[in-house]
Amino acid sequence: MTEQTKPAPLGSPIVAPIHHSAAYAFNTLADARAVFAQRAAGYTYARTGNPNVTALESAVTKLERAECAVATSSGQAAVTLALLALTGPVNGHVVASSHLYGGTVDLLTDTLAETGLTVTFADPRYPEQWEAAVTPETRVFFLESIANPLADLPELDAIADIAHRNGAVVIVDNTVATPHLFTPGEHGADLVIHSATKYLSGHGGPLGGLLVDTGNFDPSEDPERWPWLTTPHPRWGDRSPVEIYGAKRALLGVARCKYLNDLGPCMTAITAHEILQGISTLGVRVERQSATAASLAATLNRHPAVARVHHPHFGGARQEELYAQGGYRGTGGVFSVDLNGTPEQVEQVVNSLRLIKLAANIGDVRTLVAHPASMTHCRLTPEQFEASGITEQTLRFTVGLEDVADITADLFQALSVIADATEPPAAWERLSNAARATAEWVHRDPNYPSKDSFHDRH
Repeated sequence: MTEQTKPAPLGSPIVAPIHHSAAYAFNTLADARAVFAQRAAGYTYARTGNPNVTALESAVTKLERAECAVATSSGQAAVTLALLALTGPVNGHVVASSHLYGGTVDLLTDTLAETGLTVTFADPRYPEQWEAAVTPETRVFFLESIANPLADLPELDAIADIAHRNGAVVIVDNTVATPHLFTPGEHGADLVIHSATKYLSGHGGPLGGLLVDTGNFDPSEDPERWPWLTTPHPRWGDRSPVEIYGAKRALLGVARCKYLNDLGPCMTAITAHEILQGISTLGVRVERQSATAASLAATLNRHPAVARVHHPHFGGARQEELYAQGGYRGTGGVFSVDLNGTPEQVEQVVNSLRLIKLAANIGDVRTLVAHPASMTHCRLTPEQFEASGITEQTLRFTVGLEDVADITADLFQALSVIADATEPPAAWERLSNAARATAEWVHRDPNYPSKDSFHDRH
């Protein structure tokens, strides 16, 4: 075969292959012994890592400008590992935001409470409440960078200062903001949580979570407070986690090699691969969703069926100031409204939506609605409901990638159950001609669009 007739050399794949293997082989027993004893780096069994999971952990670590990360089977698993690693060996106390995702509240007040964990809730807008809640047993402050579902911004820098003065670790759930819009480690967070199911994945498919160490927490600075991280133990071959992993990686070393290994909430190679594909479009998606959510919030803020819009741009002067000066590069795709109606009318509005789907997820490319009081926060006590700001009239929206005119049209036709806005209020005038025409069409045509047909035609 001449040089001219030789086939072109094969290229390298631009998408990483999936390493679908449960176990990893060693050349020698000495190699295996060193890796299992934590004296050498390497993969042992897929429960504690594989190349795809490592690639995802590295990508999110870079996005968060952090030190290291551990991937888990869900965001809830990431929260659990973080709390166990920080409070598991003691009956620790957590000060947590009163504006939290309902599943996190369940974990804190029910499942982990059975292990001896105690929790006090404080409003993320008032740092003095966090100061007052501290006890000698307090090990953790837990809050969200953009609250789910009411989308308010916390006084993170002030709260982090209080935590660190009292020897507590700050955990920030950055799921709604994403590292594209906000990096909590630059504002005092020690650990960052992601439900990667949401915006990192972006398409409502895989379930996964990440626990990220920003590198701000060093247990060796207060070894008596964190003895399970700083003193030798048989689990670690009579060494300490600080000695094995280094001071800034000791906590996640314990999270991975003890709690992830023993409890097993691991991420699969296929899941990691799929989330990595989602991350490649993260910036484009969240910027579009953030802008659309802000536009819809502005429109609904003047709608006669809406009593209140929960969004950083409509939360008062301090929320605007936090957004402008607090390092946020967008407000996210989640916002909520309180409707001017009875619980029965609120249910009618939800059931009247045709494009917007009723589902508990956020961060999807599809626009979704949830009724927190019936769904994500259904187990809150009356006192917790009052502190959370959620009522029977609250609806949470998570904005997808549909055209804003179509989303607006669906909202207006559904809200007409409470107050018909075909006679234009000021907000209606701000819509584009296309959006107004679409909404007027919706009012005339009860079959536009069916919930199942919209995405078929787009």
